[in-house]
Amino acid sequence: MRVRFAPSPTGALHIGGARAALYNWLLAHGPGDGGEARRGAFVLRIEDTDRERSTEENVAQILDALTWLGLDWDEGPISQIGNTPRHQEALAQLLADGHAYHSSATADDVRAYKARHGADRGFRGEPEASGAVRLHVPDEGQTAFHDLVRGEVSFPNASLDDPVIARADGSVLYNFAVAVDDLDSRITHVVRGEDHISNTPKQLLVFRALGVTPPQYAHLPLLHGPDGKKLSKRHGAASVQELRAAGYLPEAVNNYIALLGTGFAPDEEFFTMSEMAERFRLDRVSRSPAVFDEQKLRHINGQHLRALSTDELTARLEQFTGRSGLRGAVEISREKIQTLADFWPLAGFLFDGPADDPAAFDRVIGSGGGRETLAQARAALADLEPFTAETVESALRQIVERSGVKPGQVFQPVRVAIAGTTVSPGIFESVALLGRERTIALIDAALAR
Repeated sequence: MRVRFAPSPTGALHIGGARAALYNWLLAHGPGDGGEARRGAFVLRIEDTDRERSTEENVAQILDALTWLGLDWDEGPISQIGNTPRHQEALAQLLADGHAYHSSATADDVRAYKARHGADRGFRGEPEASGAVRLHVPDEGQTAFHDLVRGEVSFPNASLDDPVIARADGSVLYNFAVAVDDLDSRITHVVRGEDHISNTPKQLLVFRALGVTPPQYAHLPLLHGPDGKKLSKRHGAASVQELRAAGYLPEAVNNYIALLGTGFAPDEEFFTMSEMAERFRLDRVSRSPAVFDEQKLRHINGQHLRALSTDELTARLEQFTGRSGLRGAVEISREKIQTLADFWPLAGFLFDGPADDPAAFDRVIGSGGGRETLAQARAALADLEPFTAETVESALRQIVERSGVKPGQVFQPVRVAIAGTTVSPGIFESVALLGRERTIALIDAALAR
């Protein structure tokens, strides 16, 4: 099996493209049917024939996204524009064999033809001495293929236009170049989004004209947002880079998008890359659009995050935040965060001091006896030995028992004093990590407001 991912470098790698890349990677890395360690090879091709939009920056973005996801390729990246001599060779072959012809027909000519012959009739041109190059399409029969996801798909030849495969200047068009490149790379399976279905008959006609066997095709359903509409920025992060910036882990992104449209086990959702490669099959892919729900991604990301050792999670958070010395804060925060981006809003006060949330201060300390309770907490903590999470908890709980109040009426004033907000890692662990001197100083500052 030889599969390929062939993005056009016209922007960032979007989630739908990442899913197509992942599915191809999983196919190549799964166990072979004959006992081989792997099913096949994963080829990366950059379809950069659109020279205006295909920039080096966009190519770099795609390679960066694939590398971050861990989707390494066996061959490539192959530049489609670099295969121009081979495209010209194949074009000359089709012209010489009579499978293609020059035509100066314009879009107006095509419309006029359909007006005479019917809107469902495909355009047929007459060979000329010069002009663009069109491929001959037979009038009889159908261009059909078995889609490994959707089943049988067919297009009546009589309704297909003779497609333009090269411009008048000789430069070839997308569908011709793709077919030649797939042929030369010996691609056996083309797995891509269903928005490419309309391209498939044109590519099959090229294969037929070249007298070669085409690859097998599998067209993946599009991704929708929770509202049932095509996935876009209004649903949240739309590209791999945006997901990375939002603090998601690459293994969690792979895990989640692998589940979009396919299933490995009805009661499981946490999978490693090797487990997914072992289980992935195209016949498990649904024909229906899959729903990308970022809340579900957050949930799965939280599972992957908590599966990391504290040292590994600390390393990732230090890289993400650009800060060092985070291990103690990571240790007491890891159960409360779902993304890397959740960490600093939760635990940043341990390093940069309390946040400024006047509403929280007024509600928790400035009313209802909060100041008096905070003063009792200060007294209990001032001479505490040893100063650990366990002794801090015992000291504060004694205030609860002695005063006959709810635990939150004691714990929350301390939390707002040290964090500035009503959200933090565990209050006992946070106080212990800050230490007696910093904790007392922060409580004194709160009491002086």
